[in-house]
Amino acid sequence: MNSYSSKLLENAVNELAKLPGIGRKTALRLALHLLKEDIEQVEAFSRAITKMRNEVRFCQECHNISDLDICEICSNLKRKKSIICVVEDIRDVMAIENTGQYHGVYHILGGVISPMDGIGPADINIITLENKVAKQEVEEIILALPTTIEGDTTNFYLFKKLKNYNINISIIARGVAIGDELEYTDEITLGRSILNRMPYEHSLKK
Repeated sequence: MNSYSSKLLENAVNELAKLPGIGRKTALRLALHLLKEDIEQVEAFSRAITKMRNEVRFCQECHNISDLDICEICSNLKRKKSIICVVEDIRDVMAIENTGQYHGVYHILGGVISPMDGIGPADINIITLENKVAKQEVEEIILALPTTIEGDTTNFYLFKKLKNYNINISIIARGVAIGDELEYTDEITLGRSILNRMPYEHSLKK
């Protein structure tokens, strides 16, 4: 059991250790680092986190994290809104944007279908995607979900849900290895996977 000379330090370590990927040793190192910093820097750090938590919004069109009601991507007149890339979360948007190979817009599901975890279609942003397809002039839906069982399950569900609309439904090429998350795929591979996307129906025949 860890012994702390300060209850305040222990409380800080406990809170930092709640962050994903942060163990107690790392949390202690971070807390001690903050103690060495100027109070102004620590206060600026604290204000930035609090302000983000209190004021960040989610784009009303794609569910992306944004400072405004409509994110910069959706409000960019140069983006092709008739092409929608469906991803799991904000990290996937960042990964795809870093490739510089995609010029459409996004739809963030906020998760994937995973019965084992109690996550069904109603728990992610599928209804708003179908509403877009029904109401807007959409030419193509690109499925860019993780190459996992859960990702494939969600791809198939979306295909069945949207196949009766007059749109192309494609999937990124399998340059992304099975089980990989998009955020960990190198930019060249991910960029090629988007450019070399194929009709989703072709992936079912393999």
